[in-house]
Amino acid sequence: MSKFPWKTTLAVSALLAATAYAFAQMSSGGPMGMHDDMMNQMHSQMMQGEGGRHGGMSGGTGMHGGMGGHSGMHGQQSGALGTPTMPGQDAFGAIQEVVQILQSDPKTDWSKVNIDALRQHLIDMNEVTLHAAATQRTFDSGIEITVTGEGRILDAIKRMVPAHVSELREIGWNANSDELPNGIKLTLFASEAQPLTKLKALGFMGIMVQGGHHQQHHLLMAMGQFAMH
Repeated sequence: MSKFPWKTTLAVSALLAATAYAFAQMSSGGPMGMHDDMMNQMHSQMMQGEGGRHGGMSGGTGMHGGMGGHSGMHGQQSGALGTPTMPGQDAFGAIQEVVQILQSDPKTDWSKVNIDALRQHLIDMNEVTLHAAATQRTFDSGIEITVTGEGRILDAIKRMVPAHVSELREIGWNANSDELPNGIKLTLFASEAQPLTKLKALGFMGIMVQGGHHQQHHLLMAMGQFAMH
């Protein structure tokens, strides 16, 4: 038996009475906002507990701080993604760029503009780059490349390769082209600036991309000032 049973009984009775009084006050909207105070205190304790559990993960001081960090992360991802810039297809992008240049120039003469000519040229570029057959042969002073194809590919070869030889000559290359029944024979002679080792390494497409005339030609072609080759 406990040494002071009457004290224990008294303490329990006081606790029960206080609890009953508190509930009565809460039910009747008692004085001094006891209900609100108790609820606020309980909410504060819960928030502090959540903050202790999530603070390390969120870098904040509570649950709402953690959620704010999460929202910030999504905001950064959306900002990083932004608006797409790639047109999705290279010829489409090249035409789009030229059209934007023409539209931004108030001096553009739309009666001469020919976007379809540029499109046809880009089709030629695609055929020559991806579908033409190129056979390379090395001789003592240079290389010889036979570029062949059929149908639309052959037409593209005959338009593009001889025209590019003219451009190569303008930038100091020693190059010739000869027409064949099924294509073009491209001959390049080695020089101090273009040694044989370099010509062999470049091959057909490495030689075709020489010079920076393509972009300007595309614009002039769209403006109706340069014939399609």
